[in-house]
Amino acid sequence: MTIADIDKPVLKKVALRLLPMLMILYFLSYVDRVNVGFAALTMNVDLGLSATAYGLGAGVFFIGYFLFEVPSQFMLDRFGARIWITRIVVTWGAIAGAMAFVQGPISFYILRFLLGVAEAGFFPGIIYFLGMWFPRGQRARIVAFVYIAAPISFLLGSPISTMMMQYGDGIFGLVGWRFMFLIEGVITVLAGVIGYFILVDRPTKAKWLDRADAVRLEATIAAEDAAVDAAHDGHSIRKAFSPRVFMLGFIYFGIAYGVYAVGFFLPQIVSGFQATYGVKFDLTQIGLISAIPYAVATAVMLPWSRHSDKTQSRFIHVAITCFLGGTALAISLVLGSPLLSMIGICVTAVGVFCSIPVFWQIPPTFLTGTAAAAGIGLINSIGNLAGFFAPYISGYFKDMTGSLQPGMLVASAFTLLSGALVLVARARIIKNAKVAAEELAHAPVAIK
Repeated sequence: MTIADIDKPVLKKVALRLLPMLMILYFLSYVDRVNVGFAALTMNVDLGLSATAYGLGAGVFFIGYFLFEVPSQFMLDRFGARIWITRIVVTWGAIAGAMAFVQGPISFYILRFLLGVAEAGFFPGIIYFLGMWFPRGQRARIVAFVYIAAPISFLLGSPISTMMMQYGDGIFGLVGWRFMFLIEGVITVLAGVIGYFILVDRPTKAKWLDRADAVRLEATIAAEDAAVDAAHDGHSIRKAFSPRVFMLGFIYFGIAYGVYAVGFFLPQIVSGFQATYGVKFDLTQIGLISAIPYAVATAVMLPWSRHSDKTQSRFIHVAITCFLGGTALAISLVLGSPLLSMIGICVTAVGVFCSIPVFWQIPPTFLTGTAAAAGIGLINSIGNLAGFFAPYISGYFKDMTGSLQPGMLVASAFTLLSGALVLVARARIIKNAKVAAEELAHAPVAIK
């Protein structure tokens, strides 16, 4: 059974039912993860944080994320995506809201760490969940629809967060950045509760889907997974800890490094234009300007993912965008004007954000079942360590040199390295496939 056996209206119905909720939850995950970048515009002074201390606090989120990512994936496989995703969202929302009450560096570090622990497993959980609902030929564009919430979270979250800070100052007796943390955390908790009543673990459990359509859809996906198992022994848990998985983790590390280096410091880059070029911005204007690169990335992401699905050329698509983003980031802060710098950052955002939905179509080509849950979790946890190193190293270099440029050059190098490693991985797979074909051709007839 193939994708042709499933009516397009069935998949459209599934997409309209599930994707909006997943997009909202993923949108909120990024807002609650990076809103600290906007809070830093005034929070750092209130709490007495240096750029290095801020970078450490922003990044320690990903240490908690790393430590609990794979265990969280095993729990998702055990309890089901619906229950476990709800647990993740509600707990991270509560902790995100508690950020409103930090009193100094120590409580800042503790809550950021706990936020990472709470959110661990969320994105790979979504990848695993979508794999239960959509055939492989459509997953890049489907993942792109969900992941598009990431640049949208910057696009909308940037002005919303800064407006909350500017106009929420004094409400409930809280300064602006504390008000922002509280409100965004409460919204996340409510969204998590709503999500429980919308998300369903698999097609045959969905009351809103015709039974025959549900069975046919589930059978199609199961047949595809069985084919992967036959070719790669993809369900075996040892596959989740294979060298290929670790290599993909390192590739994702470089891509994510570019995302977080820009995401955590873009508001400060824009604010720095004031001293460098003699312009003047208020908080809301900084938020609006910071949103521009993500608007451009949002516009490009879906067409790029569709083209990847059409050509089934995952590695080349990831390599191109990594090289594009890494090169643009290297030159964006030395272009001599705020306009040219923002153009460079826009190209950077296109490169790193367009890489990710396509990248996540590579692991399911050799992983299924529990191995897919664990392997995707491991790749994501390794990659998201970049969220610790990117802000910390960038903050350290800013304290040492007074400039964000050295930190952005490091981010550029990691992104370019990911592009090179993608091509290395592709070459190895092609070589292994040729060797396997030659061995099969020379095998006894009875074994062919």
